[in-house]
Amino acid sequence: MKLYLSGPMSGLPNHNVPAFNAAAKKLRAKGYRVVNPAELDDGEPCKTWEDCLRRDLRVLTRCSAIATLPGWTKSRGALLEIHVAKALAFEVHTVGYYLRKGRRNAVHQAYAEGSFGSRSIDYGTGGIELLNITDFEAVLDE
Repeated sequence: MKLYLSGPMSGLPNHNVPAFNAAAKKLRAKGYRVVNPAELDDGEPCKTWEDCLRRDLRVLTRCSAIATLPGWTKSRGALLEIHVAKALAFEVHTVGYYLRKGRRNAVHQAYAEGSFGSRSIDYGTGGIELLNITDFEAVLDE
């Protein structure tokens, strides 16, 4: 399963990059392949919000599900990403949902997609509830 991270960026300190990066790290540790829009700016950042949205929607269509960050319902870009994802019949859940779902389902999916490599397997449940953007990093560090 290839997850696209969706959440608020505009108007937040450092464009919320620390929260995006922390979520991507935790999801990858559970075995998910993750597209993190905060990583897409490496090299040459977008010049406008619209340019970023165009790029992000192109990348989003190559994924199979969305993992939402706290505050996504207040983000114009995230709302558009979720709208497109639902129109494409993607699963849309919180980051916490995918972390609780755990590695077992990611391993089965990777086998089905033929992309399983030689990695150690963590069958932990994650046990994470994400409530708001302020608590996000503290919860991920538990």
